[in-house]
Amino acid sequence: MADVDVLVAGAGPVGLTAASELCRREVSCRIVDRLPARLPYARAVGVQPRTLEIWDRMGMVREALEAAVPLRGQLLHVNGEEGPRIDLELPPEVPYGFAALPQYETERLLEELLRRRGGDVERGTGLVSFEQDSDEVRVVLSPPSGGPEELTARYLLGCDGAHSVVRKGLGLSFEGAALPEEYMLGDVEVDWDLPAGYSLRASHVVDGHADDLLVCIPLPGDHRYRMSMAAPPELSRAGRQTADGVTHGLSGEQGPVPGIEHIQAVLDRLSPRPTTASSLRWSSVFRISHRIVDRYGRGRVFVAGDAAHIHPPTGAQGMNTGIQDAYNLAWKVAAAVRGHAGAGLLDSYDAERRPVGEEVVARTLRHARSGIQAGPDDPATTMLREAQLLVGYRGSAIVAPDGTAHDGPAPGDRAPDCGGLLYALGTFPVRLFSLLREREHTLLLYADHEDQLASFGQVAAAAVHAAHGMLNACAVLAPEVSAPAPGLPAVHDSFDEFRRTYGARGGEAVLVRPDGYLGLRAVPADGPELPAYLAGLLGA
Repeated sequence: MADVDVLVAGAGPVGLTAASELCRREVSCRIVDRLPARLPYARAVGVQPRTLEIWDRMGMVREALEAAVPLRGQLLHVNGEEGPRIDLELPPEVPYGFAALPQYETERLLEELLRRRGGDVERGTGLVSFEQDSDEVRVVLSPPSGGPEELTARYLLGCDGAHSVVRKGLGLSFEGAALPEEYMLGDVEVDWDLPAGYSLRASHVVDGHADDLLVCIPLPGDHRYRMSMAAPPELSRAGRQTADGVTHGLSGEQGPVPGIEHIQAVLDRLSPRPTTASSLRWSSVFRISHRIVDRYGRGRVFVAGDAAHIHPPTGAQGMNTGIQDAYNLAWKVAAAVRGHAGAGLLDSYDAERRPVGEEVVARTLRHARSGIQAGPDDPATTMLREAQLLVGYRGSAIVAPDGTAHDGPAPGDRAPDCGGLLYALGTFPVRLFSLLREREHTLLLYADHEDQLASFGQVAAAAVHAAHGMLNACAVLAPEVSAPAPGLPAVHDSFDEFRRTYGARGGEAVLVRPDGYLGLRAVPADGPELPAYLAGLLGA
């Protein structure tokens, strides 16, 4: 018998997401990190609307909204001339906007959530090696107390960054290359009068090529920004090789670090307003690579986040993509731990997430110099893609085929939010996301006529049984339906928002997966499709 169900290596945002979701599902989990404490650097800063939706489902969006600041848009300046302003506008039905939050704050919030669920990070404990067979993973750790610790786990999740021990232990390829440019980062305050909530991208361009660049992202605090810019020659780390040949991220404490004078020199050249930088909290030199693994796991071992894909930081895609990796993986591993993973459930992690990683690597590399406005899509579609709201899994082996015509999202698409749902005992409506929060599969049964209600209780009971209890069911009643739904909770679609958003049809079953994507749509709800789908997904 294994010592622990799941070992998570790496306590950044990705590992903390996975561990928190496993603990919520009462899966025994240990999470280790070789660092003795969280790093105090504002590395990943941008938080996408899709990540905020995930944090809503995880039960920590309130804390994130209180700690973050809005990102309203981007100001562009080229060769001293003001360019078109980009406003980060999304359709009104999207519940959250773009936000800025330093990575150490993201990690603090996730770690606090993990503790509320009974977990804790084992700091100063590194993963040394592992080997696996068909039954377990045998792991060697290096705890801070001294000699090696050996343990067995049923599954190992490698969330241990660009230099991942797990990736190397699996023998996965990590194809790609390093970009030649070197940049410096600094967390400073400035005294300019640029509009609050807007990032700045200022560049000097010669023959279509930017030979000088300044990118400033607002942070919580008064006139505080995370700034990145080209590193001067005296700070160059060129020629220094890492042990594994992967050059990516902060340079650590080796060599000189940027001072306030280096940042000020770039501001003097490129800032659209005369300004003075002050209160330098930290700085570093960093390099960028673009790489992705050939597969996201093998056997009982998986990789996620920077262990699986690294790329330019344009558009703040990296951390957000990694969090979605972990969120996709955690519910599947939890089902496997419980013995209820149907054939192909764990394999679907690679099938669903690796194409997303490949697209993000290619897109961020393409946009590294030209900004998020580049690309073939119309501006509205570009904004939705950057917000990660267009990520979907149509065609996945664990998504049901879409057999009927409708006007709403199809199986494999993100489950959109809507409002106006009213409980019989409620005096004010709630959002759909409130019904989905901290739940497993959620079955929504839509009725626009009272005759359809008779079968709903039996459909829900059969679905709960087929899902081994890992399912919640709720009836959604059209405004004209006044009768209660026997045997299950119900909400009234009081403003017809659910029907319009989902293109819902009377007597339809809409199944939302634990990661917030549609798994199935079926009419009628009491047909054979729903129990057959659940039996295949979660085991008969």
